[in-house]
Amino acid sequence: MKANVNDRDKFDATEKMPTLTEKINKALQQGYSENFKITSKGLTDEMGDKFYSASEVHIPNFHRFEGYSDPQDNAILYWIETADGRKGILVDAYGAYADVKVNNFIREVEDIHKTKK
Repeated sequence: MKANVNDRDKFDATEKMPTLTEKINKALQQGYSENFKITSKGLTDEMGDKFYSASEVHIPNFHRFEGYSDPQDNAILYWIETADGRKGILVDAYGAYADVKVNNFIREVEDIHKTKK
């Protein structure tokens, strides 16, 4: 039996898509307060005093944002938890402007999930 278009999940075209800023604020409200970055040594915070390998990282959620008219607006937000309990975010460009170090690190993370947070 052919599926009817009306039977599919409905999306209201007037529904506002969440912005990167809104999702970052939501992450902050849920305790994801660190600003992580990737270096040649692994994941670290802004101070760079401790480094984490991909096996020491859990990503319980991520969100991808696509710019309507400019590819430079494409971004991905990762919610990150480390093995020692630190929680924070990592933001990277998505697509042509993505950081190769971030992409390679995220590919190595085995514990990555997508939820509707």
